[in-house]
Amino acid sequence: MNHELKSAFFSFLAAMSLTAAAEKVEIHTPANSLVVDLWKDGEPKFVYYGSRLSAQDLKSLPDPTRENWSHLDLYPAYGANHTQSEVALAMTHADGNMSTSLLVQDFDIKEVSDKAPNGNDRKGTLLTITLKDPVYPTTVHLYYLAYKDVDMIECWSDINNAEKKDVLLTQFYSTCMPIRRGNVWASHFHGSWAAEGQLTEEKLNNGMLVVKNKDGVRNATSDRSEVMFSLDGKGQQNCGDVIGTAVLYSGNYRVAIDTDDSEYHYYFAGINPDNSSYRLRKGETFTTPHVAYTFSREGLSGASRNFHRWGRNYQLRHGDKPRDILLNSWEGVYFDINQKGMDQMMADIASMGGELFVMDDGWFGDKYPRKNDTSSLGDWTVDRTKLPDGIEGLLRDAKKNKVKFGIWIEPEMANTKSELYEKHPDWIIKAPQREPILGRGGSQVVLDLSNPKVQDFVFSIVDDLLTKYPDIAYLKWDANAPVMNHGSQYLTMANQSHLYIEYHRGLQKVCERIRAKYADVVIQACASGGGRATYGLLPYFDEFWVSDDTDALQRIYMQWGTSYFFPAIAMASHISATPNHQTFRTIPLKFRCDVAMSGRLGMEIQPKNMTNEEKALCRKAIADYKSVRHIVQFGDIYRLHSPYEGDNLASLMYVTENKQEAVFYWYKLETFCNQHLPRIKMAGLDPDRLYTVHELNRIDNRPLDCEGKTFTGAYLMQNGIDLPFKHNVDYHKQNDWASRVIWLKAVD
Repeated sequence: MNHELKSAFFSFLAAMSLTAAAEKVEIHTPANSLVVDLWKDGEPKFVYYGSRLSAQDLKSLPDPTRENWSHLDLYPAYGANHTQSEVALAMTHADGNMSTSLLVQDFDIKEVSDKAPNGNDRKGTLLTITLKDPVYPTTVHLYYLAYKDVDMIECWSDINNAEKKDVLLTQFYSTCMPIRRGNVWASHFHGSWAAEGQLTEEKLNNGMLVVKNKDGVRNATSDRSEVMFSLDGKGQQNCGDVIGTAVLYSGNYRVAIDTDDSEYHYYFAGINPDNSSYRLRKGETFTTPHVAYTFSREGLSGASRNFHRWGRNYQLRHGDKPRDILLNSWEGVYFDINQKGMDQMMADIASMGGELFVMDDGWFGDKYPRKNDTSSLGDWTVDRTKLPDGIEGLLRDAKKNKVKFGIWIEPEMANTKSELYEKHPDWIIKAPQREPILGRGGSQVVLDLSNPKVQDFVFSIVDDLLTKYPDIAYLKWDANAPVMNHGSQYLTMANQSHLYIEYHRGLQKVCERIRAKYADVVIQACASGGGRATYGLLPYFDEFWVSDDTDALQRIYMQWGTSYFFPAIAMASHISATPNHQTFRTIPLKFRCDVAMSGRLGMEIQPKNMTNEEKALCRKAIADYKSVRHIVQFGDIYRLHSPYEGDNLASLMYVTENKQEAVFYWYKLETFCNQHLPRIKMAGLDPDRLYTVHELNRIDNRPLDCEGKTFTGAYLMQNGIDLPFKHNVDYHKQNDWASRVIWLKAVD
């Protein structure tokens, strides 16, 4: 159907929507369909979400029966029929009435072509449903955007107040999705500093499962807003029906799965309303964050592949550009920054094949030099005692060493021991009439981004650096404190509950200004590690720091969970020192390299403390990674064997879209005598092609038995390859660790 016929067809549907009869309305992606039932002055109803429907199946879909009709509301509002279960919207009207009724007035379907949040062009179909309260002048629009080229549907809502006075929003989810009861399992993620992205899998039972965040600044350190639902039993990686969901928001969120006495689980997601009731002024419209849905019949990894394609194309900044291999100075020198030391680290990473050097914390402060974490945040001037040649000298040395240069900032924060705080104590988040509660280092405070002056200041930090030093190629943007005492010195007392929402509106405004002026600079989202692994911010950032914990063994677990929704290109994964600085575990360099190579490879180490042999191994790993970087960063993920199974093995692989190449990862997690590990079957290959096997990062005295041999894709997916449980190395180099990285190339 050409564009003109489509437009005419959609206009016809919109006209028909005003009739009294219920009408099924469908929007679809390449492989998914969403169907709703709409009729004039009735509540909108959910009908279907899953594999794309044929015209005949759409026509034959049964109407919801009268018995479960009230259980399939698309956006239930508190009051009338909805007082005993979770609702999407609750509000107190200007006259004190707490009940709301939302009935369909109209709907519209149209083709859209616009800019995605990351600036890329996108095309889709937009369904807009207009709901009104028959008594109060309250209007809600529900939006559903179905992408044309990826299997993703985004939904959100806006709420308009046309009453004569303010109304109070007390609950305002973005979406509600009924999920048919059965053997449904949820995969979701929890964590803590240095232990982010931990996978939890549980069967949905009666009651409420709530996943939430109330940090105020960072929303991925603890629970994460992404959930996958396996619809036919405990989730399998590469088979089974799965719905994947993600809240595209950087602030406090709440995901609630309510299972009542009906035949459905009800998924609600959006802004966390706790201590965030919103006073909606007369004539004001409140827009909720977007929530993304995908459906896959190829298991958990299939849903991941959908999110990764969508994420690279439409969410992640520069998602089509390979990421540089970098050395970050933090674990190498911590705050001990100096000109000579930075030059030495640049030379070392260049000698190992690296492409970028990033100077971390400790480079700034005039009146209060940054010697530790107790002072100086907010005073973004170069400490000339440490760096007498300034940033100019660092850029000069980077050019000399033929690497790019990046720098660390924490622009949303201040220390009470800083010139900024002395000048603007009114700029920090603090409860009225109370003393500030202090964070990291006993002196850290959070700047109040609801204040436009603070927004200008935060923008100026980036603007000043990049205007004065346009050769800076990379920014590491950190955020190391939560909101510790709720309150704003800028917002009125009547609007104190707006703080969490207004903070992230302000942060978004700053990020939009930065990207409008500096579209090309690479920016990492770091927030005490993985606190900002979220699609709410990735449209402005190129990657995130997975965790401050660089221990390779624990990283396997964290990166496994993070990979459910985020592509490898966004996951910064670094080779660090041993004993590890967080767990103090001693892990061989080979294993550390192999784990880091499954994400965006980098280093977090002091090279001058490495032996020549260690440097040579890293040089080899970096060269090998460059050979397969395109596969890892842009390929399709297939998770094969979970570390959470508890049998001491983890395995995954990436495959190019054309099935021409793949990279296979195998990690032994513990060693026992007489140990027996399963042989891992591969996935995602072309069964009819021949693939040649080549091991990367090899340290063994002799190659694997399969080295250089050729197998069909069918054989590798049905049988896998046998791998030894230990490395064949000289006696004095033996240890209890083993890992393999295998490069598969199709034979032309």
